[in-house]
Amino acid sequence: MVQCTMAETNELLRALPSMDELSRAPWAQDFSALLGWDFVKKALARALDEARADAALLAGLGRAEASALVEARSRDFLSRKTSSSFSPVINATGVIIHTNLGRAPLAPEAARAAEAAARGYGSLEYSPETGARSRRDLHVEWLICHLTGAEAALVVNNNAAAVLLALSALAAGREAIVSNGELVEIGDGFRVPDILAFSGARMVAVGCTNSTRASDYERAIGENTAALLKVHPSNFRVEGFGASASREELAKIAASRGIAFIEDLGSGLLCPLGQSFARDEPLVSDCVKAGASVVTFSGDKLLGGPQIGVAAGAKALIEKMRRHQLARALRVDKMTLAAFEATLRMYAAGRSGEIPVIAMIEADPNELKKKAANLCRALRKIAREASGALPPRGGIAEMEIETVETQDAIGGGAFATDRLSGFGVAIRPAAMSAENLARAFRAARPPVIPTIRGERVILHMRALLDGDAREIARAFALMLRGESGAK
Repeated sequence: MVQCTMAETNELLRALPSMDELSRAPWAQDFSALLGWDFVKKALARALDEARADAALLAGLGRAEASALVEARSRDFLSRKTSSSFSPVINATGVIIHTNLGRAPLAPEAARAAEAAARGYGSLEYSPETGARSRRDLHVEWLICHLTGAEAALVVNNNAAAVLLALSALAAGREAIVSNGELVEIGDGFRVPDILAFSGARMVAVGCTNSTRASDYERAIGENTAALLKVHPSNFRVEGFGASASREELAKIAASRGIAFIEDLGSGLLCPLGQSFARDEPLVSDCVKAGASVVTFSGDKLLGGPQIGVAAGAKALIEKMRRHQLARALRVDKMTLAAFEATLRMYAAGRSGEIPVIAMIEADPNELKKKAANLCRALRKIAREASGALPPRGGIAEMEIETVETQDAIGGGAFATDRLSGFGVAIRPAAMSAENLARAFRAARPPVIPTIRGERVILHMRALLDGDAREIARAFALMLRGESGAK
């Protein structure tokens, strides 16, 4: 490695433009209008510092070249900051409730309701009839009660918050009894024992991992017991011999001993599903009817609404939760409430089949096959045209494209081991790896998120929304032409 003398280094640094020169450039002024001068100034200083730290990079560069280098680095960094890092994507993974992609897509009218709430003022906590302050969850409480049979309900920002609030309000400083087989981690560090500890409740674990009977709970109840807790296993399953106490048994025990029975359902299912594997998944109304004191569930999983957590059950216990200090810290905003209300109204009107998550779960495989065949034809045509028009590209458009059967998933921790039979389009590229083709799809605008199976990229049909197939074809065509796909 060649070392520069101090004099040589100073000479190289003198080739760099000054901050004043950079700040007067028209492109810098354009970015200032978008990002503010303070941020642009920091970006320019960063580019200059990086150039100063790498004298070898400057070797042989004249003033104009050094200035162009700093400008290019600055513009590249600033360009990435002018667009939101949160962008719509096309979900071609076959996973319906995809946590990393935002879980449930909203029904159009739920999205419109959220937009309307965001645009102006509203009766969030105000009653125009009385001219007095009201309660924000009144907008959805009656709907939740109507759909589940509960006496009362409240909403918080997600189901983990609903569980935490229930335990904090009803069992803090006392004991909550839970099965060893239900001490699960739902995901991203959400562990039942940690939530119990954080709530202030003392956990009493009973039974074994694969077998916990009603008698195990009954023997563990003492004078300091506040609640029995039942947790949905979500993405955890016990295969082979196993036993668990039913909610009816736990509700009966809790009622006889004067304590609460809290059931965490995880995903909140409000209507029966046609899939055979879903027959054993309880509806929220089943849990309420069975005698659960409080049932907690998500709004953005099987229910198909926005991210929200619901607690429904006995009025006295829900009121106790509502008065707890955590309730204010965990409350939801007006856009979420508006979207959730619109979603619940669809259930109340018997229109659950129009909610995207439900429609995707219940999608007819024959319809998915037709969609896959249509997309397959479109992509083959694009590939043929690109292959004839761009022979110098080394056969990048020469690839196998065919319709294939897929195994899709509901996702979101629901029915973790069950699969939905579906269809998709498989692409086996000739001049690049499947990973590189998938990377090219992800670089499209909007990004297309496929899966990879062996040497093929798979575009699943099940979670595609209206217009997504056209966008995939557009991205594919631009990709073969070597363009970015940005609109």
